Amino acid sequence: MSILLYADDILLIAPSVTALQKLLLVCDHELSCLDMSINVKKSFCLRIGQAYKHECRKICTLDGHDITWSNSIRYLGVRIKSAKNFTCCLSHAKFSFYRGFNAVLGKVANVASGLVIIELL
Repeated sequence: MSILLYADDILLIAPSVTALQKLLLVCDHELSCLDMSINVKKSFCLRIGQAYKHECRKICTLDGHDITWSNSIRYLGVRIKSAKNFTCCLSHAKFSFYRGFNAVLGKVANVASGLVIIELL
């Protein structure tokens, strides 16, 4: 499991939907301790791997709000797409960011057969 942070953008990466739910609850709890909350209207879940087309169970915050599943998310200008393999669109991204992001994701992707990702804004 991984958490990527940049300013107020948080990206949670986990090897399963269950692990993602647990990671989200930990993150949500820590944010609530700081008197902050997750904006569920701007937050989305995404699945990468063999089961990317399968319907996933709901992911929800501590207060019961569901986070929507999406076919793509945008993190720091990089559009990440739900697919069998990691794919993204770099039309608005800087090359150095992509190189760093790809290095991190490459390490995480080798740990599990699939990934589920949540973008929290």
